[in-house]
Amino acid sequence: MSKAPLVSKLISLPEAARRVPNGARLALGGFAVYQKPMAFVRELIRQNRRGLTVIGSANSFDVDMLAGAGCLSRVETSYVGLEKHGLARNFRRAVEGGRLKVVDYPEMACWDRFRANQDNFDFWPAKFLGGNDVVTYNDEIKTFPCPITGRTLHAFPAANPDVVVIHAIAADEQGNVVIPARRLLPQSGDVLMGRSCEHVIVTAEKIVPKSFIKRHARFVELPSYRISAVVEVPWGSHPTPTLGRYLSDDGHLDSYVEASATDTAFAAYLDEWVRRPADHFAYLDKLGSAQLSRLTDLGSLA
Repeated sequence: MSKAPLVSKLISLPEAARRVPNGARLALGGFAVYQKPMAFVRELIRQNRRGLTVIGSANSFDVDMLAGAGCLSRVETSYVGLEKHGLARNFRRAVEGGRLKVVDYPEMACWDRFRANQDNFDFWPAKFLGGNDVVTYNDEIKTFPCPITGRTLHAFPAANPDVVVIHAIAADEQGNVVIPARRLLPQSGDVLMGRSCEHVIVTAEKIVPKSFIKRHARFVELPSYRISAVVEVPWGSHPTPTLGRYLSDDGHLDSYVEASATDTAFAAYLDEWVRRPADHFAYLDKLGSAQLSRLTDLGSLA
């Protein structure tokens, strides 16, 4: 009996972004200013997506850029900031102007919300919020008595993303995703997010053959059955770094921060770096090969 042919899940970046409808609950992988799926974020802006809710743990340029482009209506996370680069000014203006609602969760609770989805629970219990004002201002966190001890516990609602998007170092066209064994929190978070949702889109630095996956099967923590679509997007997290491939483009990020000082200046940034480039590869051409080569990191998967 012959085997059924393997189905390719390889699609284009515009097609992948079209799978995120207006009003969707969207989780973006990476952590803080590391390995964010920025090419996907820019494509959502090109497609003029509106009314999105982003669920995260610690967010940065991804949420700030979407906020500055008017794509968001709600953010559920513990942090939106640019670390050493300063405040997320577009995000801050949108919140202060009443255009964007923020629901605060402690950072650990943010991870726990994805764990609830991973384990098919409606909530995740916690015992560390006594006296914390997060409970005062977030009415989605519920109290309940522990059925064993009677102690008051708190329940965080599951994250419930409609779509998860992560950026990976490599994947094959069936959607087997390579996650380095020597990794940091952003990559571990991507694994958790990838297990928390039925619709997972992966942008990958490189599409590798099935033979590579067979030789390095120990690196595949997100197998093909968990993945809805995969896109080959070299430099897909730029200007944030990707572990083992390239470093943060601090010069570009500083220019971004300068441009985010006002709505007018940021609109000009979006025109120059997002809307005028026809696609991601035009964006890379604008950056230039010399600049990209300076960011190359020669880390390995092993």
